[in-house]
Amino acid sequence: MRHLALLIATTTLCLNVWAGDGPPDPRGRWVTASGNLEVEIAPCGPAWCGTATKVLANRSMSPGSDDAMKPVDPRPALGMKILIDFLPDADDAGHWHGQIYNRENGKTYRCQMSLGAAGELVLRPYVGLPLFGRTQVWQRVQP
Repeated sequence: MRHLALLIATTTLCLNVWAGDGPPDPRGRWVTASGNLEVEIAPCGPAWCGTATKVLANRSMSPGSDDAMKPVDPRPALGMKILIDFLPDADDAGHWHGQIYNRENGKTYRCQMSLGAAGELVLRPYVGLPLFGRTQVWQRVQP
């Protein structure tokens, strides 16, 4: 009987260790660095995509511009795909690469995405090389 109890305890412990939490993922709702949009990140095929689910403010995030945002893209922000086809980085779990759309200038940029140590979402849109990008930090929406 004692051997059976030990076997059950060992099996349970091993299953918990093997199951683990799995690799981190960016799933959920996030507020953009500008505070303008709430973006829902969800799987889209083998990748991750982010769609604007709520407009929080309609102001420009560019310094020195008018307070009212006059985007090049006339489409409404709500429902717009902001993060496009983020695939996992083969070398680094918790890092993804894809594209990010900037509604202010109507351009799409290559982008790296990762989860920060404090649970924030760190994005680095860039042209050419990531070295020439600018990092932005998105905060998770609290339920």
